Amino acid sequence: MELDMHKPTVLVTGGAGYIGSNTAWLLANKGYQVVILDNMRYGQHFYPSWARVILADFADQTILDQLFTHYNVQAVMHFAGLIEVGRSGKDPSTFYQENVAKIFNLLNKMREYQIDKFIFSSSAAVYGTPKRIPITEEDPCNPVNTYGNTKYTVEKILQDYSHAYGLKFVALRYFNAAGADIENMLGERHEPETHAIPLLLEAADKGEPFYIFGDDYGTPDGTCIRDYLHVKDLAVAHYKALKYLDIHKTGIFNLGTGIGVSVKELVATVKRITGLSVEIVVQGRRDGDPDRLVADATKANQILGWIPEYSYIETIVADAWGFYQKKDISMHCDSDQHCQQRSTF
Repeated sequence: MELDMHKPTVLVTGGAGYIGSNTAWLLANKGYQVVILDNMRYGQHFYPSWARVILADFADQTILDQLFTHYNVQAVMHFAGLIEVGRSGKDPSTFYQENVAKIFNLLNKMREYQIDKFIFSSSAAVYGTPKRIPITEEDPCNPVNTYGNTKYTVEKILQDYSHAYGLKFVALRYFNAAGADIENMLGERHEPETHAIPLLLEAADKGEPFYIFGDDYGTPDGTCIRDYLHVKDLAVAHYKALKYLDIHKTGIFNLGTGIGVSVKELVATVKRITGLSVEIVVQGRRDGDPDRLVADATKANQILGWIPEYSYIETIVADAWGFYQKKDISMHCDSDQHCQQRSTF
């Protein structure tokens, strides 16, 4: 894709990933010029016609200099980083390096080129085990795992950069991202996969067991309750956050539906949507899994004007199932010729 070096541009780090790609597509559809910076650590093959994709690490100083020199970047949306909660506790050094230390390279280059808008992919993991449900932004942040610690640490860094250097930022605390954009074939392709819905769909499709970690929680059916949010609604929230920064300086927002779905309810929904059976194997609890995580997203509703449109569990599962069935034949690329345009400016 040939870009106009003078046209206002949004840089999307990690834009070849699940949430990043959905958001990048929406931005392009809204008329923004989009540059994606991604190291493709999960083996993606993602070179769409509607964005320029740069194959590199988001902290590469030389690449950032070239990007900020060649393009009129007005804002950065940061999705890049490690996401596996279980691995974070086993390898905190790598998680702090990738999710925290490297961000200084990006933020300091933004300062150097006077780019002052930053939207951060945060997480409900910053809350840890909540004292009340639903969770509001005013509730205390006490992460119980390394992944949550890295997200909360970056939020604190952004606050300090805002106070000292005038950085404008929004931190969006996602609850459970799910679903897919079937029309544009943008969905989950994690390797290894750790999220419940794609694991459930794969188990149903292949006739393999699905593991439930604990059925003795203080919930009606004994399994954990989570707030599932369609990835297309998440993308809209990022677009609205970008518009918000045209006027405001900072903001921290929960993104969720306020509706909790238990693991057993999720299994029942998958059975209903796919028409397949699922073998359930119950194992012991995982460390740090709270009984319930449900968002109060009133602040995002009222201030950003964001209201989820697709986040019904049946729609989420149906879209994820449609994507699962088609993903093996999708190349995430519009043509072989375009796929060769990998990291050129």
